[in-house]
Amino acid sequence: MYDFELDRPTSLAEALDLLAEEGAEPLSGGQTLIPSLKARLAMPERLVSLMHIAELKGMAVEGDALVIGGGVTHGEIARGAKESFPGLAGLAARIGDPAVRNRGTIGGSIANNDPSACYPAAALATGATIRTSKREIAADDFFTGLFETALEEGEIVTGVSFPIPQVSAYGKFIQPASHFALAGVFVARFNGRVGVAVTGVSESGVFRWGEAEAALADSFTEEALAGIELPAEGMIADMHGAPDYRARMAGVMLRRAVAAAS
Repeated sequence: MYDFELDRPTSLAEALDLLAEEGAEPLSGGQTLIPSLKARLAMPERLVSLMHIAELKGMAVEGDALVIGGGVTHGEIARGAKESFPGLAGLAARIGDPAVRNRGTIGGSIANNDPSACYPAAALATGATIRTSKREIAADDFFTGLFETALEEGEIVTGVSFPIPQVSAYGKFIQPASHFALAGVFVARFNGRVGVAVTGVSESGVFRWGEAEAALADSFTEEALAGIELPAEGMIADMHGAPDYRARMAGVMLRRAVAAAS
């Protein structure tokens, strides 16, 4: 580690003022940032903790959507969304280990946009709206590439509004060391449409699987997915899996998610 300043604001306005200073970066749950600091992959002069801001907490059903504050932890979502949005609760319950779930936040995960993170798939599949300190951004416009989002300098995620589907499920093939998704597929069925989004497999990051969405909109069954597979081109290749392996696993996770939702 190295020397840096740490601020603990208690209001969003105070946090944004601090983040406007040169060399400042936000710190949410720290599950990605702290390891990066230890490895000197990131060296901000000042960290602004978001963990003591009441405005970023809370989770409530508003109309037909579940609205979750950016500072809500994975564990809180796993416990608190069981009744209103069980598919999302199940996703949160499989993130990391208990230590990660009790510290990591949805806002931090969404803002980091790791190519193997889970929440971006749920956000895309449901057509969620990302609420920030400046505006509201549709999920389709928010995730722009590996570790890249539409967030501007000094802008932070304050919450996410998830339309609640009729049924949903998340199929996740877990990398056993990190518990990230080697392949993850979130499926959400609404009245008149189906959303399918894939994480963990593409060199371009999370994406919607349009062919699967169209097939499932006609018939929300595993049989409707006959012959639908992802091409290996553009898929991640690393020590954990080749591109064709990841493409095949995405197909397996898709079918498991549909079976679980059905």
